[in-house]
Amino acid sequence: MITVRFFAMLKGLAGIEMKEYDLGGMKEIKLSGLKEMIVKDLPGLSEALTGRSILISINQEFAGKDAVVKDNDEVGFLPPFSGG
Repeated sequence: MITVRFFAMLKGLAGIEMKEYDLGGMKEIKLSGLKEMIVKDLPGLSEALTGRSILISINQEFAGKDAVVKDNDEVGFLPPFSGG
């Protein structure tokens, strides 16, 4: 089971803050495959997850787009932010 958390405006687009995904017996999945699962399940996130510079964390550490997500990981999707 992978726990996925959505932050800021992504939480609004998804309509939820957190969702768990079952890997169906697989021990790991590429981040791109997880994103496909999420978009299929929550189509309102399609544009945001594929067309923007979304920051992604795995177990509270930033991850690259080619990262692998393992069973029991926590993945966070964060929109770009700025501050001053």
